Amino acid sequence: MNQLLKSLLKDESGQDLIEYGLIAALIALAAIGTMTTLGSKISNEFNALGSSL
Repeated sequence: MNQLLKSLLKDESGQDLIEYGLIAALIALAAIGTMTTLGSKISNEFNALGSSL
């Protein structure tokens, strides 16, 4: 039983997938934040351009 528990604690085969998932989630959050900010700035510019015409 102890041998089984030790082998399970040393098993790191799923660790890479979790790390890749966390990196993808961080990239997605950064992209969403950037697109939200950039989208509102572009919208303001188009509104200013439209009202000047």
